[in-house]
Amino acid sequence: MIDYRIRPMEGFDDKLGELVSMLEHARGVTLKDISSLSQDDLDYLPGESSNSIGALLMHIASVEFAYQIISFEHRDINENERLKWEAALELGDKAKDEIKGKPLDYYLNVLSETREKTLSLLKSQKDNWLYEEQNWGTPINNYWMWFHVMEDEISHRGQVRTIKRLLNNKVSVSK
Repeated sequence: MIDYRIRPMEGFDDKLGELVSMLEHARGVTLKDISSLSQDDLDYLPGESSNSIGALLMHIASVEFAYQIISFEHRDINENERLKWEAALELGDKAKDEIKGKPLDYYLNVLSETREKTLSLLKSQKDNWLYEEQNWGTPINNYWMWFHVMEDEISHRGQVRTIKRLLNNKVSVSK
């Protein structure tokens, strides 16, 4: 069941727990929105310049992975990591070619594994870690990075909902 309260989570400092509460709420809504999708639904491309729902889910996981590396290891992704995540990070034609043919459980597992690592890493920190800054062309802090992970998921969930509406209309029109 999705929790509609933002509150500290057990095992985390107060602000980190509140951040985790928001991350988990965003993820819970995403998971609810995709829970009944078939492989065809996940692979559906509504237009030439569109991404599939499967690609968007992989993008959500890839952004979370990238920010794990940036915020906890203070580095960019390396070449091996880039090979694994590049299509999902960049989306577009490469994602259309590479991210397809997988069942919902595949995407759920990638999202879950990525989130489990995030929660483990966040649990090892104190609230003051949120305010630590890095410079990636502009100064940013860890709080903003994890806000961005959440904001990115919510934004792409909007795209998922749009594609689902198009799928529903496609079914209705074709009957």
